Amino acid sequence: MVGPRLYHYLDVPGQHTLEVYERNGGYQALKKALSMDRATLVDQVKAAAIRGRGGAGFPMGNKWGTIPPGSTTIYITCNADESEPGTCSNREVLERDPHQLIESMIICAYALEHVRTCYIYIRGEYRLGAERLNQAIQDARAQGYLGDNIMGTGFNLDIWVFRGAGAYICGEETALIESIEGKRGQPRLRPPYFPTVMGITNKPTVVNNVETIINIIPVVLYGADGYKAYGTEKSPGTKLYCMSGHIKKPGVYEAPFTVTLRQLIWDFAGGMLNDRKFKTLIPGGASFQWFTEEQLDTVMGFDEVRAAGSNLGSTGIMVMDETTCVVDAALNLVHFFAHESCGKCTPCREGTRWLEQIIWRIEHGQGRAGEVDQLLDITDNMDGKCFCLLGESAIVPVRSSISLFREEWDHHVTHKNCMVQRDYRMSSTAQPH
Repeated sequence: MVGPRLYHYLDVPGQHTLEVYERNGGYQALKKALSMDRATLVDQVKAAAIRGRGGAGFPMGNKWGTIPPGSTTIYITCNADESEPGTCSNREVLERDPHQLIESMIICAYALEHVRTCYIYIRGEYRLGAERLNQAIQDARAQGYLGDNIMGTGFNLDIWVFRGAGAYICGEETALIESIEGKRGQPRLRPPYFPTVMGITNKPTVVNNVETIINIIPVVLYGADGYKAYGTEKSPGTKLYCMSGHIKKPGVYEAPFTVTLRQLIWDFAGGMLNDRKFKTLIPGGASFQWFTEEQLDTVMGFDEVRAAGSNLGSTGIMVMDETTCVVDAALNLVHFFAHESCGKCTPCREGTRWLEQIIWRIEHGQGRAGEVDQLLDITDNMDGKCFCLLGESAIVPVRSSISLFREEWDHHVTHKNCMVQRDYRMSSTAQPH
C-alpha cells in the first residue's frame, strides 16, 4: 500500500535515530509545510477530516476551530499516556519512530502560529519511549528543526517531555493538564475548562494522542484528497489496530478504515489461537461494548462500529475464544477500573469497588440469588452520574457480558462454578477490600 501510511519504516533498524529517519524521508513534510501559507495548511487539515484516534473520533481540524479567535498563546500537548487496556500503538511510534511524532508536532505548531511550547505527556511505564523521545528532541534541536528560527523561517518552538506517574485517569485530557501543572491528576469540570479554551495555565491547549498527530504528515505530503483516498467517507485514512488475546499473531497492524473485524483476525492476526472457536471480542479497548460473531463483518470505521452497537475507541481489539469465562473477564476489567479510579466522585469511587466485590463473589462460587440483577442496578445508578468517563467505562464490561452471556452469570450463581471448560483465570484470586 502506498500513500498516507503511518508505519513506513517502523521495522527498519535505527529508525528512531535522526540519521536513519532523514534517510527515509524524514522532515521532508516539515520543509514542505514551512513553505506553505498557514491558512492553506489549516484548510488542508480541516478538509482531510483527520479524526481523533484516542477514542472520541473528533476531527483534529474542528478541534483547532474551537480555539478562541485572537489567542496569542496556545499550547499543543500530545497525549502519550496510552493506559487503555489492549492498546499499544502509540508505544510502537514512541519507541521505534519518535521523530515522526516530533516532526508532526512542529507542523501542527506552525499551522496554529501562536504556539511556542509543546508538551508530550508520556505514560510513566514507557521508559524506553521517554528516553528515545528526549534523545530525538535533542538531535532535532541540534539539526535546527527545533529551537529558535527553525530552518531560517523565524519560527520558534520547543518540545518538552513530561513523564506521568502511571495514573490511568491522566489519559483524560483535563486530568493530564492538571498533572502537567504539578497538581493531582484529576479531571476538571467542563464547562468552563474545555482545553482549547482554558487549558494549561488557562491558555488554549490542543490535546491529541500520538496517532492522531502523526496523521498530519501524509496530509502535508499527499494533500487532503490523497489522504482521503483510503478509508471511508467519514473515516478517512488508515488506522493502527492493536490485536491481542486468543489469536495466533498479536501485534499492531495498519489498515484502512474499510477493513473488517473478520479480516483483522484471520487475514492479519492469523486466526484463532489453537484453532479454537471464536466467542467474543472488545473492538475499541476495555471501555467499550463487546461484540459477538454476528458483528465480525463490521467495517472498522468510527460510524460503522457505533452503528453496530459499540465504539472504535483506541482500537484495542481483545479477542476471546470459547474457553473464556465472561464473568472472569468482566472481573478482570472491573478490577482495573476500580484500581484506577481517582476517587474524585462518589459514584465511581464507591460504585467500581462495589461492582468488583460482587463479581468476585460470583466468580469464586459465592454468588447470591439476585446479585446479577443487583449488578445491573448498580450500573444504572452510576450511568451518567460520574464526574468523568472512567466510572462510565467501568459499567460497560458488566452490562455487555450480562446482556450477551446472561446464562453464564446465572450458572455461576446457581451452580457455584463456571459452565465453560477453561484452563486459566484472568483475574486475581485475592479478594478485593
